[in-house]
Amino acid sequence: MSGLKNLFEQVDFNKNSEEFIEILSRQNNFRIERIVSQGHVSPKDFWYDQDEFEWVAVLQGEAELEFKDYKIKLKPGDYVLIEPHELHRVSWTSSAPQCVWLAVFFKFKDERA
Repeated sequence: MSGLKNLFEQVDFNKNSEEFIEILSRQNNFRIERIVSQGHVSPKDFWYDQDEFEWVAVLQGEAELEFKDYKIKLKPGDYVLIEPHELHRVSWTSSAPQCVWLAVFFKFKDERA
């Protein structure tokens, strides 16, 4: 056992003003991240355009994701699957409590190769 950790561990943003991203596991075609936000949002006019799937869930706090034509608000327990190259951004996250996300990024291996 490599040490007990907790997904709900709070981040001291007085020491680090950037959104906190912790890689929990990584393999060839996937990675799992714990993300902690406290009022963090994507930069103005910035859109994520990823070449992988992203399954993301809010565990604590709340958040709002913006897509090109709509927005969705996520509460604890809500999750969404974002397709590759589906433009999206984080338009709002709660400050109290901190917003704790669990994100799984993955690619399907092309069996034809």
